[in-house]
Amino acid sequence: MDFTREDKQKISSSIREKYQKVAQSPEGQFRYPTGREGLDKQAYGLDILDKLPTEVLATFVGVGNPLSLGRPVPGEKVLDIGCGAGVDTLIASHMVMPEGEVTGLDYSSEMIARAKQNQAICGVTNAKFLQGSAEELPLGDGQFDLVISNGAFNLIVDKEHALAEVFRVLKTGGRLQIADQMLVGAPPSDHKAKVASWFT
Repeated sequence: MDFTREDKQKISSSIREKYQKVAQSPEGQFRYPTGREGLDKQAYGLDILDKLPTEVLATFVGVGNPLSLGRPVPGEKVLDIGCGAGVDTLIASHMVMPEGEVTGLDYSSEMIARAKQNQAICGVTNAKFLQGSAEELPLGDGQFDLVISNGAFNLIVDKEHALAEVFRVLKTGGRLQIADQMLVGAPPSDHKAKVASWFT
């Protein structure tokens, strides 16, 4: 799919605008359950959810449960791409304690600010949050045992490049676990409509 620089800027601007609103409140922003209801439907488990305050759980907007594909273990290093408000990052941080670390990365500065606020509420010290693009990860090679992502790859324009970046930062034998949504049926045939509907 060929996109011009202008197309990419329009997509980027639309995503930033959407997630500025989501950072304030996810309610009414999505067609699927968010917050605690969304977490319960994705079977995260009470053993994990009980570790996080209600106000933090309310900021969850994931489309699935990437950790259901295999939980990280104590001591591992995890990267959460498209971390949003940081709920999956903070859940993973409990799983890798006491010596593991989790990095959450998001494109939206507003979502990173919300994630840091959630981290402070939880008192979690083995997580950090960075603003950046999945297409150009601001991280060194071979750092992570596990990369997770929840509802973010569908928003990325150059998915092939983003996946190459994932494998660059994974350790040899590392794992990639994605929960996402995909288009069923043909995309709009009109190029402008395709750009305008990129994340709707």
